[in-house]
Amino acid sequence: MRIHLLFLLISLPSTLCIFMNISTSSNYKTIFSFGDSLADTGNHLTYGREAILAIDKSPYGITYFHRPTGRCSDGRLVVDFIAEAFGVPELPPYLATVEGQNLRHGVNFAVAGATALDTSFFYERGLDAFLWTNSSLSIQLGWFKKLKPSICKQATDCTKFLRKSLFLVGEIGGNDYNFAFLMGQTIEDVKKIVHRVVRAIVEATKTLIKEGAVNLVIPGNFPVGCLTVYQSLFQSRNKEDYDSHNKCLVAYNHFSQYHNRRLKETWIKMQRQLSQCQHHLCGLLQYCNAFLQFSRKVWIYKGSCAISLLWRR
Repeated sequence: MRIHLLFLLISLPSTLCIFMNISTSSNYKTIFSFGDSLADTGNHLTYGREAILAIDKSPYGITYFHRPTGRCSDGRLVVDFIAEAFGVPELPPYLATVEGQNLRHGVNFAVAGATALDTSFFYERGLDAFLWTNSSLSIQLGWFKKLKPSICKQATDCTKFLRKSLFLVGEIGGNDYNFAFLMGQTIEDVKKIVHRVVRAIVEATKTLIKEGAVNLVIPGNFPVGCLTVYQSLFQSRNKEDYDSHNKCLVAYNHFSQYHNRRLKETWIKMQRQLSQCQHHLCGLLQYCNAFLQFSRKVWIYKGSCAISLLWRR
């Protein structure tokens, strides 16, 4: 087993360049995407809950598609650019697919508002006030398992097909924390569920590997202290609560770092349980510095926020 650690304390273009240089040699023909609003290409809209986010109205989609598509963006998402880089068509949302449709180029299972943990976790703890979908990561995995026999019927065909497929496992987990914070939970309170969230993400990755996935990417969490909603809801009069370089909330960015460290540590521990699999490439890609590129000043984020772990067997 060989483990390669790349510390990506760089901006978005360089991060994507390194990722593509590592991966394009595999010439992916298919992409399967799981996650939340950062990757959803239309499942939430198809699900019939558009009124919550109003993503069926302008200005959503105006800069590229010139119409709302169900993406939580005025243009394309990261998954769209990854697909374009590999020459793969835009991924259709799973809930909008029809019987007989050719899905050999991949499917998007991500749903805006989705969580890594099952929704029962939030209902049992009274953290469900902002929960609007039950399409958690385990539900999305169930959709993949249901779809799989229709795109590769024989075991040998599936093996060959999935070896040329790229699996994007997230970003996922951000909403688990968002819903808790919005319910008034403190950072220390929310830290207590991080181990559950990262375990759910890693277990989902293990499930995909057992299903035949070979090439997987697991994004980390954003520096949420830079998000407008966090800066509005948790604003402080204490200047020390803000980073002097980018004016982001320090404590909440440290929380994102904590999640990303735990995700990395948990994945390394889980590797040993996957000895039955061979020749896997798995990456932990973190958006932190790419996101900070859009803050007031371009700078290198301190700490272990942007780390890419590439795992080969």
